[in-house]
Amino acid sequence: MKEELRSGKPLATALDEGFKRAWPSIRDGNITTILTCFVLMAFGTGIIKGFGATLFVGVSVSMFSSIVITYILVKVFNSSWLDRHRWLVGAGRSK
Repeated sequence: MKEELRSGKPLATALDEGFKRAWPSIRDGNITTILTCFVLMAFGTGIIKGFGATLFVGVSVSMFSSIVITYILVKVFNSSWLDRHRWLVGAGRSK
């Protein structure tokens, strides 16, 4: 998102493009971890199965919050206020 804002794109466009560019990396990392969780739960002993289940819940909640909740919150604050305070999204001082 920072790169899009620095290139002069409006905040709404930068937000959408930033989330689109970040999604594949977030998805791939979380899917890999979730697959590892299933392996731990399938082949591990008691405490390892518990760790796999706990890790699965943690990764699932983290993925939901990083994509859905963060996107909604940024969309809610996608107003002239956030556009005036571009430094909050790492784009430097507004002009």
